[in-house]
Amino acid sequence: MGDVSPGAILAARAELNIPDERIPRHIAIIMDGNGRWASERGLPRVMGHAAGAKVVRAVVTEAARLGLGALTLYSFSIENWTRPKEEVSALMHLYAEYLINERQMCIDHNIRLRHVGLRDGLPGSVLRELDESIRVSEGNTGMFLCLALNYGSRAEIIAGVRQIAREVAAGHLDAELIDEQVISDHLTTAGIPDPDLIVRTSGEMRLSNYLLWQSSYAEFYVTDVYWPDFSPGELRNAIGAYSRRHRRFGGIRSTGK
Repeated sequence: MGDVSPGAILAARAELNIPDERIPRHIAIIMDGNGRWASERGLPRVMGHAAGAKVVRAVVTEAARLGLGALTLYSFSIENWTRPKEEVSALMHLYAEYLINERQMCIDHNIRLRHVGLRDGLPGSVLRELDESIRVSEGNTGMFLCLALNYGSRAEIIAGVRQIAREVAAGHLDAELIDEQVISDHLTTAGIPDPDLIVRTSGEMRLSNYLLWQSSYAEFYVTDVYWPDFSPGELRNAIGAYSRRHRRFGGIRSTGK
């Protein structure tokens, strides 16, 4: 069982030698490079996805050990449905298997599971295991683990705007009172703080329709490491890089530079 007590989290953070205020509350990761990792080894792409799934546990437990408020993992986008049918089928099997195998990990590390994305289109087997994992972890009080599964930021924003429009039409919401918070409250990430840090593996320099609204002031960290080779050490490297940034949110540094 992992120790995520306040004392253990303080000890883990002390290892980083970074002030608490410079540790991100929420890290969102684009887990990229599984297919290329496999191809470079002469393996089927699905083997890369399987290898990447094994990395998730180590990264999630390290994030919980460090006391992060939230960790969001971009595991399957709406656009990924266009991949070969066999690859998609294998991925869905891996998701259902992961949810079963890691359920106890969520309990042991006081993790609250959250689904970010659309339910429509996901196989019944995945939805069943997803709902069960959310149910058994809903009483936990630690880190949110958000699985961006069947996710696309533009689709999320459209769905949120449609719901707001329905509420305005029904007289439940004054259009003049719509602000950033109202929009945030109608996204699938409602209640989760916006990410402070977006990490992308495999060296690609794009957001890929990921948390477009939520990442408006996030810092970015890109590594050439493929996701199956990512490790808790790589996560700490990203946190270290973040800690050296000066977040100005459109303003200037206090020195005036």
